[in-house]
Amino acid sequence: MAICEADPWRLQYFADVPCPDGVDVPTEDADAWTWYPEHRWVYDKLAVAQSQGIAAAPHGVIPPAFPVFSKPIVNLRGMGTGSREIGSAEAYRRYLSPGHFWMELLRGKHVSTDVAVRGGQSVWWRHATGIPRRGGTFDHWVLHAEAMPALEAACGVWITAHLPRYTGMLNLETIGGRIIEVHLRFADQWPDLYGAGWVAAVVELYAAGRWTFVDADRRTGYSVVLFGPNGRRYRHPDAALVDELVARPGISSVQITFHEDREPRLHAMPPGGFRLAIVNCIDLAAGRAARAMLRAALLQTSGAAASRPRDRHDRLAALQVLQDAPRRQKEASG
Repeated sequence: MAICEADPWRLQYFADVPCPDGVDVPTEDADAWTWYPEHRWVYDKLAVAQSQGIAAAPHGVIPPAFPVFSKPIVNLRGMGTGSREIGSAEAYRRYLSPGHFWMELLRGKHVSTDVAVRGGQSVWWRHATGIPRRGGTFDHWVLHAEAMPALEAACGVWITAHLPRYTGMLNLETIGGRIIEVHLRFADQWPDLYGAGWVAAVVELYAAGRWTFVDADRRTGYSVVLFGPNGRRYRHPDAALVDELVARPGISSVQITFHEDREPRLHAMPPGGFRLAIVNCIDLAAGRAARAMLRAALLQTSGAAASRPRDRHDRLAALQVLQDAPRRQKEASG
């Protein structure tokens, strides 16, 4: 297998993609940091901020004004671990932490962007925006069919200036058009929503330095996320339920995003919840309905199910939405 994936729930996207011997494509930041020593500096978030003239410094240097945003200088585990807004000098002293830094608090749209890069030149872009919930969690992500020309132009200049010899995939996180994080990989949460042939094109980029993906049939997609309470032990839902949901119109894939044989505290999760599942879809209502059915099943296995009448009502409502998905898609295309 070409794609080096640590999460078993995402192997479904890569298992059948052929790859030349000796070609490894990273999806994990730890692998990318190891394999690309020339470019690993991008995982230093303080350096990325300073490369754009964003006010930032390590903890210990007092910010000239508040609020600021604080997080680890390097975090290869992701999920927003250790990040927070700091609104005052008193709070800054309380949260002072070795290995962390502060940066000016940016405003604007938060976008996750996957970029195919060949010799420092960007050759393909796709953007996603998250619909946030509390504590660093998201309700869902929207994978936009349309381009974002201003963002692509600004980020393209940065890529050419700072990664002139890089060939491969990049994932950029931006707020208000300013880069806050760079990853030497793509977002492995939704490659099925990029279209047929996309993963094979990624392999060819790493194997031969060519980008041949024909992106002629873009569709807006959605990645709907299910979070449960932290601190509970969950079990996977019945495989038959997952298979049933994936077979429904409008649903592309389902990921059950935790190890049931691993202690909850050993999973990297945001403070606002424990991520249980992700439903990728082209019909948002169908994705939310599938999430509702997964929620009922997963919370039941944790001993935290809602009352039986309410639980049954939610399942029936979700089934009705899923059954109506073909009609909605026909109306949308017509």
